[in-house]
Amino acid sequence: MAEIKPLRAWRYNTDLTKDIDKLVSPLFDVVSENQRAALYQEKFNSIHLSVPRGDDEISGAARRLIDWKQKGIIKQDELPAIYVYYQYFTLPGSNKERIRKGFIANLRIYDWPDKVLLRHENTMPFSVNDRMDILDKTQLNVSPTHGLYTDPTHEIEKYLDEAMLDPLYETEDYQGVREVFSVIHDVKIIKRIMEIIEDKQIILADGHHRYEGSLLYQKERAKNNPNHTGKEGYNYHLMYFTNTESDDLRILPTHRVIKDLPNFTKEELFKKLDRYFFIKPIEEAYDVNEVILGKKWAFGLLIGDEAFKIRLKPEMIDTISWDFPRTIKELDLTVMHYFVFEKCMGIKGKDQRGSKNLIFERNFAKCLQSVTRNEAQCAIITKEISIETVKDVCYSGYTLPQKSTYFYPKVICGFLFGSIKEDEFNSFFDEAFQ
Repeated sequence: MAEIKPLRAWRYNTDLTKDIDKLVSPLFDVVSENQRAALYQEKFNSIHLSVPRGDDEISGAARRLIDWKQKGIIKQDELPAIYVYYQYFTLPGSNKERIRKGFIANLRIYDWPDKVLLRHENTMPFSVNDRMDILDKTQLNVSPTHGLYTDPTHEIEKYLDEAMLDPLYETEDYQGVREVFSVIHDVKIIKRIMEIIEDKQIILADGHHRYEGSLLYQKERAKNNPNHTGKEGYNYHLMYFTNTESDDLRILPTHRVIKDLPNFTKEELFKKLDRYFFIKPIEEAYDVNEVILGKKWAFGLLIGDEAFKIRLKPEMIDTISWDFPRTIKELDLTVMHYFVFEKCMGIKGKDQRGSKNLIFERNFAKCLQSVTRNEAQCAIITKEISIETVKDVCYSGYTLPQKSTYFYPKVICGFLFGSIKEDEFNSFFDEAFQ
């Protein structure tokens, strides 16, 4: 069902990778302004390709790419490979080191109706166009998106573990995560990994805008190419694959901060909330996460210098009028967006995606700070989303609200780049993987 393909990646030359820390960067949609300013000072940092700056940003990135190739700053691997990528991390409140194990390969681009690649959120048009323009000008996948496959046997991880006995790179990133990178060249192992993935559906965990850009670009190129065969580089997309059955696949909560609602008062909000929710004060705001943990349809509410637990009255679940199947209606996220935002705050469901009143914030401390300083009217604190919830949504054909998931840790940019340029994408060795 899902076709993957090894690639001959472009990577920094061995002299430069001695200082790999100076070459890697956060993904385009999470890198902060301060991080950008610092990374732009590094002449060969991957930020210059992923988030180019200047008056002629994207064309400038294309020119820089040509220059880096000609000067040997980056070189293309001679043999096709699957690249192994492990991330070692800990979570707040725990000393246990976790390992997210995965590999990077090319995935054939599938349209959403094909139901081979499943999305769990929608995209914003501007960001899609931006990613598509960079792909067009550079003919390069600068960073992999993140896809999930399901394999209870964990067979692929055995091959990945073997490759990790001889890593190529290791660095600690901006998240405090130890990133380790290796490679598999063995044809038999690569073909076996391809076979295992072949009957899987892939869930797009992270990188919806980048994938959507590749999808639109593929359609455009195929339409305008009278000799289109399906084997061209533009038919493939660079992806990092991890197993949903792994214990160390983490999805962190994304909270909501509410700003600039007209005629907003605490009294009016509580009057409306009282119809739908049980409301209980919380003495210490920092206890909110523990108070709501494991409780269905429960959220934290931060307003001024006060904190509350709000929990939906069970009989209210049947009053949801949105045209969703029962499993989707019963999700915490649906309850929050329907009852809190539409019913109590007046932000209609159809307007929530583009609403300037809803700010997505992962950091609890920033949520608390924004309300205590009166920079925001209130904040809604949510719980982690399970991978089973993401699966349920994807298999149902519906999507979650934008930015509802934060798969942690984020992958980084700079270990490798994947070309879709014809003379760089296909090679003599491809026949070995047929």
